[in-house]
Amino acid sequence: MYNLGGQVALVTGTGGQNGIGRAIAIRLAREGADIILNDIAMCPYNEEDKEPHPWEGMSAVVKEIEDLGQQAIPIVADVADADQVNNMIIQALRKFGHIDILVNNAGAPAGSDRVPLVDLEEKDWDTVHRVNVKGTFLCCRAIARHMINRDQGGKIINISSLAGKRGVARYAAYCSSKFAVIGLTESLAKELAPHRINVNAICPGLVDTERVGHIASAIMPEDLSPAEQREQLVQQATSSVPFKRIAQGADVANMAAFLASSESDYLTGLAVTVAGGA
Repeated sequence: MYNLGGQVALVTGTGGQNGIGRAIAIRLAREGADIILNDIAMCPYNEEDKEPHPWEGMSAVVKEIEDLGQQAIPIVADVADADQVNNMIIQALRKFGHIDILVNNAGAPAGSDRVPLVDLEEKDWDTVHRVNVKGTFLCCRAIARHMINRDQGGKIINISSLAGKRGVARYAAYCSSKFAVIGLTESLAKELAPHRINVNAICPGLVDTERVGHIASAIMPEDLSPAEQREQLVQQATSSVPFKRIAQGADVANMAAFLASSESDYLTGLAVTVAGGA
């Protein structure tokens, strides 16, 4: 549908098996782009769960992209560490020579921050903002410098959230971080437009990823099983969605592909809701 042949995309947060990052990376590769994959570890959820798991993380995504006839490299880096971000860009440019598209998808682990404000620990607030806001800022800054110097334009896509447009009880850290991402997006859109760099955000509702279970365990009744917690969270989320389902990674990836393409050349500063009408 969209011709991204000859372009290179950096997508952060791509190690999850059911994650938004993987879905976006695969979709952009289907459109002809070569992909730089990034995450905090090759297989972040394996390390988090500390149990054997058949999913191979970014290594598996590399294979999927290569099967589509495109090139891909995985780079382990903490997006909230400036030196690691700069080194990631150096590695990527050494391989591909240029970066045309940035998708800031990396997000802080969900769970211990989803509590009432009076119970929210400072460390949990800081963790959420460090990854969601600082990480987005650092990657935007590094890529903007490259795109400006290259003088060929570019696309920056920041993954915010429906919770970046509406406050949600017990989500103070998360909501405020995603509101910040939209503010950053709108500011950069105006700043980078003279360089033909489009900056837009995508605001999904609840997406069917590994994080759903983590969120459910934090906010649902403790006497429920993990499966029951997840089911109850999904039921609550879909009650306000006209299509009566939560989003799939592909729903977000479809919008990312459009915003990465020339079809969106006259669009910048948008925060596009992808939430089934919620």
